[in-house]
Amino acid sequence: MLNDVKVIICGKEYKLKTSESPNYVFALARALESRINDLMNAGSGSSPYSASIMVALSALDDLNKANLRLDNILNQTKDYVDEAGRARIERDEALKEVEVLKSKITQLENIIKLKQLKDSI
Repeated sequence: MLNDVKVIICGKEYKLKTSESPNYVFALARALESRINDLMNAGSGSSPYSASIMVALSALDDLNKANLRLDNILNQTKDYVDEAGRARIERDEALKEVEVLKSKITQLENIIKLKQLKDSI
């Protein structure tokens, strides 16, 4: 369901249709207006339009950097999953080898017992 939300940013009203909650959109609008006002009040003499462009560039930069970090995390996670898979395979092979060795030990113990029994006869 789409919500009709009206926000005012730098004195201009914007009507939005969004699936987000109105409170979320209002919070975004307040944050955007705050960043624009910060740039305009920083003594740069920026107009709301210029400040909006700078805020948009900054937001895109943040988004791109976040996406790069996310890609790195996904790659690291994939590497960890692959490494865990290899470790599981190695563990399974080691467990099989342990079972084989246990069987050989049992066979050798039986041979020794037979030999001892034979020697005692």
